[in-house]
This record gives sequence, C-alpha cells and structure tokens, in this order.
Amino acid sequence: MELSGGQQQRVAIARALAMKPALMLFDEPTSALDPELVGEVLAVMRDLARTGMTMVVVTHELGFAREVASRVLFMDQGQVIESGLPEQVLGAPTQTRTLAAKMGAKVNWVESSFDQLMSSQRSQSDT
Repeated sequence: MELSGGQQQRVAIARALAMKPALMLFDEPTSALDPELVGEVLAVMRDLARTGMTMVVVTHELGFAREVASRVLFMDQGQVIESGLPEQVLGAPTQTRTLAAKMGAKVNWVESSFDQLMSSQRSQSDT
C-alpha cells in the first residue's frame, strides 16, 4: 500500500502529536504536494490551530497564513522585512517585497519598477 503525499503529511503530523509537543514546526508542509492534496493538509493544520496548538509554519500559502496565524513574519533572503498581525502584514503591507508576494507578482520586476519610479520622482523634484 502506498500513501499519497497528503496522507504521508497527515501521518507525520499524527506521529509528531503522539509525542504531546508544546509546539509544532512545519517547514513548507504543502510544497511537495499536488494541488488537490494541499487542502487536506491545511485542514489538519487548521484543526490544530483551533485546539490552541502553537505552530511555527514556513509557508507560501499566504491565504492560510492570513486565516490561521496570530502573527506573521515575512522574510526575504533570511531577513525579516515585515512582521505583525496577519491583516496588517498581508492586508496592508508596507514593504515592496511583501506587496509583491501578496499580489503574486514577479518580485524583481516590481522592485525594479518601484525603484525606477522612486528614482524618477527624485529626479523630477531635483529640477
């Protein structure tokens, strides 16, 4: 018998819970899953959140983070660039990189366009 990726993740979560941990760490728990299996794993994690389990989750599932998290840290290249409540960080980001991720945009293009716009604005104000 072979388990699907989603089933394997759920088994791994159950095995970790058997140890009665104070908190659980998830490092991109859905990254290797087929899209139809992502929901299964996120449902298990939602249930854990409802029970009050403290979780540290590294994820690209921004909708899930907004829904379940009590605090969000947005990182880029190992640095925290924005942190706060999910509705603040994901709903009204103050950093270009966070906004680009929220919009699903190509980050390099957005940052470069933003930098060009700011440079243009500075040039116009200098004249």
